[in-house]
Amino acid sequence: MSHLAVNLSMIFTEVPLIERFALAHAHGFEHVEIQFPYELDIFDIRTQLEQHNLSLCLINVPAGDLMQGGNGLAGIPGREVEFHHALELAIRYATALDVPRVNILAGKQPLDADLLPCLNTLSSNLKLACHMLTEQGIEPLFEMINGTDMPRFLVQNIAQAQEMLEAINHPALKMQYDCYHMAMMGEDILTGLQENLHQIGHIQFADCPSRHEPDTGNIAYKAIFDWLLQSGYQGFIGAEYKPKTHSDQSFAWKQKYFANDVNT
Repeated sequence: MSHLAVNLSMIFTEVPLIERFALAHAHGFEHVEIQFPYELDIFDIRTQLEQHNLSLCLINVPAGDLMQGGNGLAGIPGREVEFHHALELAIRYATALDVPRVNILAGKQPLDADLLPCLNTLSSNLKLACHMLTEQGIEPLFEMINGTDMPRFLVQNIAQAQEMLEAINHPALKMQYDCYHMAMMGEDILTGLQENLHQIGHIQFADCPSRHEPDTGNIAYKAIFDWLLQSGYQGFIGAEYKPKTHSDQSFAWKQKYFANDVNT
């Protein structure tokens, strides 16, 4: 059975990050994910997790200036040392907080750079991440991000992710599969899951095109969730959406689709 998680970086944003753990627990979640937890001290995060009986199931490696409109780190020639330091910081947080999986964001092709050197840099950095993360018992992930929200992102669709997996050829490396991003790219979400589940280490969801909670857009989530809950998938399914109104009012999908999933 699956494990349901709530993303504290996008949900419960009505309050500071340190206060969102309590809200996750209050809404019945046992697992949380945080995109970039580094604004909080490890001790403070651990205290919140223990106090509210939560596990932190996923974090990202720091991505430099990517979230502020820049190009990021992992696939950018000349920023390898900075990526290495970012990876070390992610490992410090993950090992201290028992985080089982860490996601690497590829970054964007700079306007003044050719594509091939960026992909080669990404490949080298992913190989380094595989080595350093697996040494600590952490599973490395990388994510496909749609090219509308983030133009020039280096890995945008399933085919590109498969090519990168073949290039890296490391048994621990998996895709992070975000249903929203795949819908934005025109992928068939359910088919993509069915054909690639053995290469997927973490799943996230939001509706499309507005990235709100399920049943607010055009993704047929019933078939997706029904299949996932029967598929034998053992990883986490993370709610990573922008609540349409207030976070507290955005969880109708949880009772509708996961009420009978005993491991949520």
